[in-house]
Amino acid sequence: MGGLRFSLFAATCLLAASAFAAEPENTKPLRAGIIGLDTSHVVAFTKTLNAEKPKPEAVGVRVVAAWSGGSADIPSSIDRVPKFTEDVKKLGVEIVDTIDELVQKVDVVFIESLDGRVHLEQLRPVLKAKKPVYIDKPLAANLTDVLRIFDESKAAGVPIFSSSSLRFCKSTLAARAGTLGKITHCEASSPASLESHHVDLYWYGIHGVESLYTVMGTGCISVQRGTTADGKIEVTGEWPEVRIGIFREGKGYSGHAKGDKGKSDIGTYEGYDPLVYEIVKFFKTGTPPVSAEETIEIYTFMEAADESKRQKGAKVLLADVLKKARAEVEAKK
Repeated sequence: MGGLRFSLFAATCLLAASAFAAEPENTKPLRAGIIGLDTSHVVAFTKTLNAEKPKPEAVGVRVVAAWSGGSADIPSSIDRVPKFTEDVKKLGVEIVDTIDELVQKVDVVFIESLDGRVHLEQLRPVLKAKKPVYIDKPLAANLTDVLRIFDESKAAGVPIFSSSSLRFCKSTLAARAGTLGKITHCEASSPASLESHHVDLYWYGIHGVESLYTVMGTGCISVQRGTTADGKIEVTGEWPEVRIGIFREGKGYSGHAKGDKGKSDIGTYEGYDPLVYEIVKFFKTGTPPVSAEETIEIYTFMEAADESKRQKGAKVLLADVLKKARAEVEAKK
């Protein structure tokens, strides 16, 4: 074709995107399936997408099927499955018995299982079926599985992405877009409840860390983990040119950023809909709004914070943490 050469991954993603991008307005919506009914996200997302008169940004994707799942060793997962299963059924969603059955009924997939340990296993039949996937937080329970998820999706030629809804706060996006100039300092706070099977900040601190990275961008060199005066988690990251980003555990969602053109609040929670709208665009185009490289660095930052904790607050290089996780991936092949 005129000498053009595409990688297998790029070519497959373009092919998937072409199926969605240029369709007429009266085309039937993409059929979406949900894996995992143990989080309130599934009800909120389905209400937005399956509304009788959805907002323009939500038009074109409709949830039609779901598989319940649930992790027996995490009470906040398994205990919520019955209620959320009934809630989505009332919104017109068919409950199926297996993931294999689900992927035969849908065009695109949400992996919503609360437990990051199961995401890779749940993703594999979706990749085999070539369905674009949004994976909710936490992407995985550890950095090794984060890397395996992106490796296997790339090998399958299937577009995926994962993000907290906090990324899409208007002031946070404005800071990323340059309204404050070059960012020199940023702080972001969120709750950071822990779950024993996951890297500490993966479970809930991801929200504040996502806000921090949306503003700071990639390139963090090192992190140090400590505690605030009242015993809360505090992680300080250093970017090139002595740019500093701090995640701090807090009761709510907040933050601020300073650049060479001014300063602003960032990191507030504006509901789930901004995220849902980005997922709709992703499903229609096949183009993720967040790169794999940035998401991998976000999870490396959080893994490095755990390593700093193990080393009693020592400075830890992200490159070392990523190298170790990559070696573990290669050893399992």
